[in-house]
Amino acid sequence: MADLEQVEWTPVSPKLVPAHLISTGLTTLIITAVLAVPLVLMLVDVWPAYPAWLAWGLPGIVLVWGLVDLALVPRRVRAMGYAEREDDFVFKSGLWFRRVLAVPYGRLQYLDVKEGPVQRRFGIRSLELQTASAATNATIEGIPAEDSERLRDQLMARGQARLAGL
Repeated sequence: MADLEQVEWTPVSPKLVPAHLISTGLTTLIITAVLAVPLVLMLVDVWPAYPAWLAWGLPGIVLVWGLVDLALVPRRVRAMGYAEREDDFVFKSGLWFRRVLAVPYGRLQYLDVKEGPVQRRFGIRSLELQTASAATNATIEGIPAEDSERLRDQLMARGQARLAGL
């Protein structure tokens, strides 16, 4: 880990914050609405025997959890970054449980650039790195659209060069 202190990290795009806020907010809203159905049924006397503590508790817990999750999104995005080193591609993420993943260029088997509707709206993409080992697969979100193709081509070229040298 000592050599990682010298790494010059490239942060992911700050546009990932609103994209994550939208997806996290919608997910929280949908799950809360589904879990609130028994509460509504209890309040309109369709299901009066349903335990009130459960009817109020489940949606309440999910809502509070979702709000905390929304509050942490900006900090989580700031903790993400990647670096292209001489022999490997390094990705870091995590707020409380930090993860640093180094993928040697010679191990890269597949690189894919993905873009969902929310990402497209904010001009960002995801880069999916796949190796022979599932433990070293990584998805890097928040790559600016203009950098994603260049990064994919550059990583694949380095991977091919390393593979040819084996």
